Order: sequence, then C-alpha cells, then structure tokens
Amino acid sequence: MLTTDFQSELTAIDDALSNRFIELDPAGYFVIYLDREAKLIYAKHYTNVINESGVACDPETGKPLPCSPKLERQPTDIFTGRTAKELCVKIFEASQPCPLGYLDHAAYLGREFMRAEFALRSGQDYLQD
Repeated sequence: MLTTDFQSELTAIDDALSNRFIELDPAGYFVIYLDREAKLIYAKHYTNVINESGVACDPETGKPLPCSPKLERQPTDIFTGRTAKELCVKIFEASQPCPLGYLDHAAYLGREFMRAEFALRSGQDYLQD
C-alpha cells in the first residue's frame, strides 16, 4: 500500500507534467468518454490545422477551436473498445493511415485510455486530462 505522502508526491508530479507545453498534433485530436451502459470506451477523432501561432484551428473555417464542450463538429472517426489495449490496437495498428502524427500524442492517448478503462472497471468518474 502506498503512503499518503508518496501518493501526494506522485499526484504532484503528474499535475506538473499535465501543465507542460506540448506541440499540438497536426493529425488531429481525440475526445475520450465512457458509455457505462454499453461498457465501452469511446475515442472520437477530429481533424485540425495548426496555425503559425501554434493554435489548433477548424480546417473548414480556419478559426481557432475553443476549449468548450459546446463546440459542434463532426468527428472524422469514432473508435470504441472495451479495454485500453483494444482501443490502442484499433487506432495505432488497424487504422490506415494512423490518425496520429506525434509519438507524445500516442503516449498520452495510451495513458488516457488506461485511466478510462480503470474508471469503467471501478465505476469511478472519468474526465479526460
């Protein structure tokens, strides 16, 4: 069992890393959520373009994408899986072309899919980082 101090230390490390600068993937982004009734993890893929300032923009309008759940766009693909591994295989191995351009984006998705799977198994809430 981990001590409370060690758990706090690990949380602080992850919180700090969540706030680091990363370049946005020009291949697009994913919105991850759970469907508890269906017992599935969903990953909706959306395209974007990155402007000269490094801001993700809608490829149709050229306007910056807001960080708001009210954004109404159609995904380019929807992936589902019962486990993180199943989703990773579908996205990274079975999709041609792979909808990712950066390895750090792939690593992030793997971590998020594991978090989503844990939440699905445990009944805890899941909120994408």
